[in-house]
Amino acid sequence: MSFSNFPFDELPFIILVLLIAFTVHEFAHAYSAYKFGDDTAYREGRVSLNPMVHLDWLGFILIIVAGFGWAKPVPVRASRFKNPRTMSVIVSLVGPLSNLILGIISIIVYVVFIKTGWLFAGSEGVTNALTLFFELMIRYNFLLFVFNLIPLPPLDGYRIVSEFLPLRTRFKLEQNAHWGSIIFLLMVFIPPLRAVTISPVLQLGGNMSVNIFTFFMSIF
Repeated sequence: MSFSNFPFDELPFIILVLLIAFTVHEFAHAYSAYKFGDDTAYREGRVSLNPMVHLDWLGFILIIVAGFGWAKPVPVRASRFKNPRTMSVIVSLVGPLSNLILGIISIIVYVVFIKTGWLFAGSEGVTNALTLFFELMIRYNFLLFVFNLIPLPPLDGYRIVSEFLPLRTRFKLEQNAHWGSIIFLLMVFIPPLRAVTISPVLQLGGNMSVNIFTFFMSIF
C-alpha cells in the first residue's frame, strides 16, 4: 500500500510539477505586489523563483499524502498600493493566471514535441517520462487555476471577490473569514461535500485542458 495519495511511480514527477506550479504562482503574487509598491514580500525574499522560499513543508507533505495542501502565502500590504482595490485584485489574480499560462505553455510544447516526433526520438523510457511530465504539468496547472478561483478563504478567488463588495460587507466577511475556511476544509475532506462542490470545479479545469490541447493539436 502506498503512503501517498498519488501512484508511487508518479510521485517524483508530481513533486517536480507541484514545485514548479507553486513556485511560479507565489512568485507572481510577490512580483506584482512589489511592482505596485509593496516591498513586504521582496524584503522576505519572496520575489524569487527559488522553490525553497515559497515552500510550506506541512502544506506540501499534506498535498502528497492527502491530496490537498498549500504553499507559503505571500504577505501583501494593499495600503501601500496607489490604487489598493484594483491592484489587490490584480495581485490576487496573477497567481491563478500564472498557472493557466504554465498549463498553456506546457500544451504548446507537448504538441510541438508530438508533431515533430521529438517526443519519440529517445528511448521508450525517456518518451514515457516526458509524456508523464507534460501530462501532469497540464493537468495540475489547470486544476490549480480553477481551484484557486473558488471564492472561499484562504483562496485567491475570495480575495478577488471581496474587493468588489461594499466596505461594510467586506469588514463583516473578514470578521467571519475563519468560518469560510472551515467550510472550505469540510468541502475538501468530506467526500459527499467534495463530490458536489470541489469535484465539479476540478472537472472544469480538466475539460479546459482537454479542449485547449485539442485546439492546438488541430492547428499545428
